[in-house]
Amino acid sequence: MTKDLFCRELLRFLPCHSDVEHLRSLFIVNCILNGILSYSTAVLNCLAIHAVKKTSFLSASLKTILLSLAISDLGIGLFSQPFFVALLSKSLRNDNLGCTTYTIFTFVIIFFTSASLFGVMAISLDRYMAIYLHLRYQELVTQTRVVAGVASLWILSAILSLIFLWIDPNVFALTFSIAAAVCLAVTSLLYFKIYIIVRRHNFQIRRQNQIHQDAPNDDEISFASRKYAVGTFYVYAVFLVCYLPHAFSLLAIVIGIGPHIIMKGLYNISLTITFLNSTLNPVVYCWKMRHIRRAMVETLRNIFRRGLNHRE
Repeated sequence: MTKDLFCRELLRFLPCHSDVEHLRSLFIVNCILNGILSYSTAVLNCLAIHAVKKTSFLSASLKTILLSLAISDLGIGLFSQPFFVALLSKSLRNDNLGCTTYTIFTFVIIFFTSASLFGVMAISLDRYMAIYLHLRYQELVTQTRVVAGVASLWILSAILSLIFLWIDPNVFALTFSIAAAVCLAVTSLLYFKIYIIVRRHNFQIRRQNQIHQDAPNDDEISFASRKYAVGTFYVYAVFLVCYLPHAFSLLAIVIGIGPHIIMKGLYNISLTITFLNSTLNPVVYCWKMRHIRRAMVETLRNIFRRGLNHRE
């Protein structure tokens, strides 16, 4: 594929000056929203990274995977969203951006969104293994293996980004959508299995409590695993809600459903919703994981205290 044809295909998805006549209001709203979300995403994920590192109650494997996910979300706040705001601003000023700029922007988006996608799937796999393996979990899921697995996911994200540079954007969009669908299907299956196991465990505990005054120790040990499995499920649920519109709009443009300018507008809205996921993840940590919430609140208190002491 020639460079000119590659760029024309790429502009079927991304904002450019020729779209301003029809999508000016949408570009302005997206520009404002992403400007605000970029700052909040960066701040919240920095807090989340510090809180996860500070929390001693998390297992080493879950801590590593959550840190990986928070770093990918931080990358979206620091790079993807400001880049998107710059593209929208240039388009609104009728500046004609070069093909290289659009290519780098797409490369950055694919890299960090792929890392987030794989991170959510890795969390579901880790929580499933924690509940399914139970007492053998720490023996089999070692920190070395988890670190190697997380590093492999980042390398795979980089490979996907590089593949994009060499094939038709439409072919890549279709391939990426299918790969994302497979990852989400696997994640959904894992959480369904987690639900079945947790339900069975709860039933067994109720039965045992009817016979004995106290539940067995292994049920107490598995309680934390079940609790964090439920907490990480909300991370997956938010991810699903934010990423599905993007996948559908991507496929709609590739297949050619509806007027192109409308589909392109919907695609750009879905991109903002996708970025919103990186802002919401730290909120989910804070909401559903008590120890992370305490660490984040304590960090904010320390920041405010230092600010007050500095003023005095």
